[in-house]
Amino acid sequence: MTYTNMSYLTPKTVILIGIPGLEHVQFWIGFPFFSLCLVALLGNILLLIIIPTERSLHQPMYIFLAVLAATDLGLCVAIAPKMLAIFWFGSRSMAFDACLTQLFFIHALQGMESGILLAMAFDRYVAICNPLRHASILTSLFLLRVVLMVAIRATTLVGVLPILLKQLHRFHSVVIVHSYCEHMAVVKLAAEDVHMNKSYGLFVAFAILGFDMIFVFISYVLIFRAVFHLPQKEARIKAFNTCTAHIVVFLEFYILAFFSFFSHRFGHVSPYAHILLSTIYLLVPPALNPIVYGVKTKEIRKRVVQIFIPQRDILK
Repeated sequence: MTYTNMSYLTPKTVILIGIPGLEHVQFWIGFPFFSLCLVALLGNILLLIIIPTERSLHQPMYIFLAVLAATDLGLCVAIAPKMLAIFWFGSRSMAFDACLTQLFFIHALQGMESGILLAMAFDRYVAICNPLRHASILTSLFLLRVVLMVAIRATTLVGVLPILLKQLHRFHSVVIVHSYCEHMAVVKLAAEDVHMNKSYGLFVAFAILGFDMIFVFISYVLIFRAVFHLPQKEARIKAFNTCTAHIVVFLEFYILAFFSFFSHRFGHVSPYAHILLSTIYLLVPPALNPIVYGVKTKEIRKRVVQIFIPQRDILK
């Protein structure tokens, strides 16, 4: 299908072309992405079943993990249906308001995931550096306040992005070179001054991802310093093992996030490479998080086995 560039006044629909340059293989690319979505859905649903029902997991770290699982489920639901419809059925058109809605949920859920990772880092910092006060600091009320603050921060800051986009009326194209509605991909369609949109987008990125990454990094510097000062080797290994799952999740999330962010604004990465990487950034962490935490947590492993292999089958 050929699309022509012209001037559009307050468009009602936009066209998502998927991955430019790879349209002829998009059908096949959809299968690994579909597999990631299935793994993410199954893994995170299992976490949301296991954590509330397993009393030994009613701890701050796992309560935050349950919130992270809910956030990851939201990301999959926000991005996967339309993306797979583009790849498999050629369903490229999308209402402009629906595009802005998808944009809001994707970026807000990204912001919430970043905030939960920071909360999990703070939990590990208190547990290792100040263990005697862990229970008194991370109370149920404190956890509720943290989750609410993370959600309010993300929705408030990200909510301005679609409002600013709605103020734009002239567009030189309605063709979004992406597989989902990403903020900068939509901004680039405008035929008006978008300095405010770009500046505010940068502000949101650094106010959420930049702020969280800095404080997660500081938390782990303090944690490692405390761990290496422990007198016994066994204690150091045990303390370090409690952090490895979070370190893996932290690295995968922020490395992919900032590569995607900077390549879109300042890099010279080919469009198909950027779109593939940005889609991987959204779908890989939701699929990997349950696996990483499941492998590292004995109680979660045990409950997964019980769910898929009933006790009577084990006894046989």
